[in-house]
Amino acid sequence: MEKHVNMIGILNIVYRSMTILGAFVLVALSMGFGHLMDFLIQSGDIGPDEIPVEILHIIPAILLFVAAIILVVSVVGIVGAAGVLKKKEWARIVLLVVSFFNLMRIPLGTVLGIYSIWVLMNSRTIPLFNPAPGGRAPRSKT
Repeated sequence: MEKHVNMIGILNIVYRSMTILGAFVLVALSMGFGHLMDFLIQSGDIGPDEIPVEILHIIPAILLFVAAIILVVSVVGIVGAAGVLKKKEWARIVLLVVSFFNLMRIPLGTVLGIYSIWVLMNSRTIPLFNPAPGGRAPRSKT
């Protein structure tokens, strides 16, 4: 199971790094949204009266809000995955929570979330994160 634990740590770091890039794309879109709409109106693809002005002012704020949520969850996921690679119990819990959020991100996030939850909840995995006190294996009473 240790190989699976290492694999989910690495996969979560890679996946969350890609989602951070996606969040930066959303930030760029929100900053250039006005220019994009001006271009679409001038090109004739959208009429100036087709979209209410109020909606045009709300969309960049929504994009920034979504990007902020993605950034926070991704950073927490990377920290949790790094902790899982070091076999920290707190990191196992953090990565379980992040994995439940992954389930909503179809298709890659769902697959990674299911795999991470399966590995982190497995009865053979839990002892990897809870070593015996003092770092030694318990002695048998003979």
